[in-house]
Amino acid sequence: MKALITAFASGLLFGFGLLVSGMNNPAKVRGFLDIFGDWQPALIAVMGGAVTLFAMTYALSQKQSKPWFSERFHVPALNRIDIRLLAGASLFGLGWGLVGLCPGPALVNIASLDMRVLGFVAMVLIGNRLAHHLIGPVKNPG
Repeated sequence: MKALITAFASGLLFGFGLLVSGMNNPAKVRGFLDIFGDWQPALIAVMGGAVTLFAMTYALSQKQSKPWFSERFHVPALNRIDIRLLAGASLFGLGWGLVGLCPGPALVNIASLDMRVLGFVAMVLIGNRLAHHLIGPVKNPG
């Protein structure tokens, strides 16, 4: 039950942060990407704040033997930069730039019932499943 409550609270906090910062607005995100036009640098402040807070929290977590709501820390086993990572990051960035949404804000925007958002989320899920079946899941090293 703790894990479910933690996941719910974390998702609620993330979604609320996206709404307060306006990062669920595709026009605002596209404005950040429009560096030669009407550039809107607000995303730098949002990301800078998020990375700073994460770095401080991560540093504090290193002093703990285990997390508060789990039996162990879940550290990524995959830590190499390879062609698969670069290709996936490029595709992610291309989709983000074209639409102005990444999956987090899109999930927050599902409640709007905007067909463009619903279509985007559907295509993210379909793309994920296609990649899983055509390319296969990434294997842990070892």
